[in-house]
Amino acid sequence: MSALSRVVRSGVGRRRVPTLVIGLATLMAVAASVLGGTLLVVSSAPFDAAFARQHGAHLSMQFDAGRISAEQVSASAKAAGVAAASGPFRTATVTPHTDNGDTGWPMTVVGRAEPGGEVDHITLTAGRWATRPGEVVLSADAPLFPTIGLRLTFPALRDGPTLRVVGVARSVTHTADLWVDPSQMDALTAHGGTGAYQMLYRFAAAGTAAQVTDGRRSVTASMPQGAVTGEQSWLTVRKTAERDTALFVPFLLAFGVLGLVMSALVVGNVVAAAAGSAPRRIGILKAVGLTPGQVVRAYVGQALVPAAVGAAMGVVTGHLLAVPVLAETEEVYGSTSLAVAPWVDAAVIAGALGLVAATAWAGAWRAGRLRTVDAIAVGRVARLGRGRRVVHLAGRLPLPRPVSLGLARPFVRPARALAMGAAIVFGATAVTFTVGLGASLAEVTKARAHDVADVTVAAPLPELGPDGPLPRTEPTADPAAVAAVIDAQGGTGKHYSSATARVTVSGTTGTTAVIAFTGDASWGGYTMISGRWFTAPGEAVVPTPFLTTTGTRVGDTVALNGLGEGATVRVRIVGEALDTRNDGMEVFTDAATLAAARPELTDTTQHIAVKSGTDAAAYATALNKAVKPLGVTARVGGSDRSSSTVLTLNALSAILTLMLVAVAALGVLNGVVLDTRERVRDLGIHKALGMTPRQTITMVIASVLVTGLAGGLLGVPLGVALHRWIVPAMGHSAGLELPDSVMAVYDPPELTALALGGLLIAVLGTLLPAGWAARTRTATALRTE
Repeated sequence: MSALSRVVRSGVGRRRVPTLVIGLATLMAVAASVLGGTLLVVSSAPFDAAFARQHGAHLSMQFDAGRISAEQVSASAKAAGVAAASGPFRTATVTPHTDNGDTGWPMTVVGRAEPGGEVDHITLTAGRWATRPGEVVLSADAPLFPTIGLRLTFPALRDGPTLRVVGVARSVTHTADLWVDPSQMDALTAHGGTGAYQMLYRFAAAGTAAQVTDGRRSVTASMPQGAVTGEQSWLTVRKTAERDTALFVPFLLAFGVLGLVMSALVVGNVVAAAAGSAPRRIGILKAVGLTPGQVVRAYVGQALVPAAVGAAMGVVTGHLLAVPVLAETEEVYGSTSLAVAPWVDAAVIAGALGLVAATAWAGAWRAGRLRTVDAIAVGRVARLGRGRRVVHLAGRLPLPRPVSLGLARPFVRPARALAMGAAIVFGATAVTFTVGLGASLAEVTKARAHDVADVTVAAPLPELGPDGPLPRTEPTADPAAVAAVIDAQGGTGKHYSSATARVTVSGTTGTTAVIAFTGDASWGGYTMISGRWFTAPGEAVVPTPFLTTTGTRVGDTVALNGLGEGATVRVRIVGEALDTRNDGMEVFTDAATLAAARPELTDTTQHIAVKSGTDAAAYATALNKAVKPLGVTARVGGSDRSSSTVLTLNALSAILTLMLVAVAALGVLNGVVLDTRERVRDLGIHKALGMTPRQTITMVIASVLVTGLAGGLLGVPLGVALHRWIVPAMGHSAGLELPDSVMAVYDPPELTALALGGLLIAVLGTLLPAGWAARTRTATALRTE
């Protein structure tokens, strides 16, 4: 073993606190960076690969067969900019029922002779393609459980056709829920209806929304007005596919950057402090033959060893945290196994260790320049005269002497105090950001629940059997009868009811939930982003993801298909609300809007606000006695507001913040340990003059009060600024526009308490060395050089 290696090993083993600080700081930074980088890659890579492999449609369009012919639709394949096209395929909206009697949801069915073609190759995941009437292929993304042999009936259609599922397939751009042989489409089109045509396009250029819009204008330029009833861009499907993982990316990258910057500060401070506190050791190393370059490399090596261990543990931690997300993404795309990209690991490790090496070299550079004789002669005593004026000024304050001595200490070692303060700033920044993030997520969860009612009345939850929920045997309660009982109940202030219908929206696949309200629901806790709440039949409020998916905006009109016996209802969008349920595919409207279509409504719930002074629990108990014969149950409070995504974000932010705070506290600990060891002779003198152990602890803790308070005061505004930058980015990644109520989550008392958090971090980092200083014997301290 070379002499340099022995010096590095000895330094790592002897300096346990600096070693722990560097290792933990690197672990946190690498773990957050690996997880953030991995999610950034997997959020788009699986979809892009599947889209290229399956020749996905850049634009899928639906046309009204009553306004345009199949020949006109087919001619659009020759429009300028179209590279390939498939169709036209006949399409309709149907509501299948399963063979066990369960009522299905409205779905989009397309007549397609084969799964291949120039655009949108359908991938069979089980079974085979439908080749004759009576057969159907079910999309793996459809709301029905994909089972080969499942029988689907359509009692609302003429002659009530029955189809048997012969295959399960997936379209990367979600062009249908069901596929049948084209000859089956006549039986699946509502009586008297003309159905629609679906056309799928790939453009020569479709990388941006503007290019897709240009392609749309090109294919519809010669078509009759009103022929287009729906459309869907591949960019919208891509963004939806990325939404779950992309939500975490801004948040994780923010913690990764915080961790890397803190690592640089802590490592630079630790190495510089280690070199500055041991000039005699440096002089001895040079005296026995080490060159200035070797001295610098020795200190860099002492930083790289724990950093390498921390980086390795950080990579493992990042991989473990990424496993659930990767497994879910692999299940969605069902192709090759997903894993953390090796280049992400390599880039993060190289960046972290490179940063550690650079900062360690900067901190050790001064040690390499010290002359051997000067280094041996200087020892480790602070330069005389530094901070003397501040010490005199502090001594005049009406404070106990141990406190005044401690308050003056940062001015004796200003560089070290600044380094500790920087660590505290980042710790306070992380705490402030995490508190704000938790409050913002709580606001989003509150908006998601959409229910500030004091009492709700709904059907009781179904009993669970060995194979899942047992079917209901009791009749459905009459909403009008329940409302009459509520009106007659003493203490009722106001109430409204909500019920759910399932529809499809032209141009999209999957189902959209229509929440139909009876009564004034404007007080029910719906957070508006733009526009207004609906006030009349025919008006609707929708979430941001609905606008994005359908390509509409406030003021547009959309068609809701599959209501009642295949009826279509058009509604005008008058407002945009914050909503995350059902992936944001919901429509809020007045029940009168749907009355003519006579839809099948489910999940009817009464929402009640009691009069002022009425006890909600007692009211619910009394109401339960009155509504129990009707088959419903009253309970206190609104809907369930839990969210697994919110819980995951809160848990991750708490873990990463605790790691940052631990690194900040250990940075303070390291600085105070070095400072205390430098002052050990002074401590002996103070004790010889009568300073008690308790006063010694007070003096050491007082030495970080100014630094901690200043760090907290600087960290709070930085944390608020980080919150105002990251939270909107997270909302954008999830396809949401966040209102001011989600952002304005800090209040003055809370900010004051957070500012004192920097003081708490500083005190926590000081307790151990303060205890060590108090236990040091006077004679031992006086003999120390």
